[in-house]
Amino acid sequence: MPLHMDGPLSDLDSWTAGDRCSIARALSVVGTRSTMLILREAFYGTTRFDDFSRRVGITDASSAARLKELVDVGIFVKKPYRPEKGRTRYEYVLTRMGEDLLPVVLGLMQWGDQYLQQDDGPLDVVDSRGEPVRVRVTDRVGSEVPMNELRVRVAG
Repeated sequence: MPLHMDGPLSDLDSWTAGDRCSIARALSVVGTRSTMLILREAFYGTTRFDDFSRRVGITDASSAARLKELVDVGIFVKKPYRPEKGRTRYEYVLTRMGEDLLPVVLGLMQWGDQYLQQDDGPLDVVDSRGEPVRVRVTDRVGSEVPMNELRVRVAG
């Protein structure tokens, strides 16, 4: 069952999301495979350039381009560090904007676990008590809202 479209949105032939679409805007920032895998690695604790390249399995040039884009939009900040014997380098640390992508990354992970995982089994994400966690749509008090109760309306 689709989401319920309120008011003028109910006539799908009379409007398009166009440039106002937040999904399209978000995908222009995080919509590539390498970007999502870099985000996965950041949530796993990766912060250093070489580790992102190695763990994601992309070239240094691709890592540099993706990380620069993510810094430019505010998902990561670069923080300097200096190895014992070496020049100053930078690590990439998630900002609040980046941390807010956790439900997106976990949601994709859980969807992949349920529908695409093969024989080797998925990773489990659990809370501090060892209880599995799930990404769900909730209202402002934390109650889960089923899809058939969701409505889309013009903001304002």
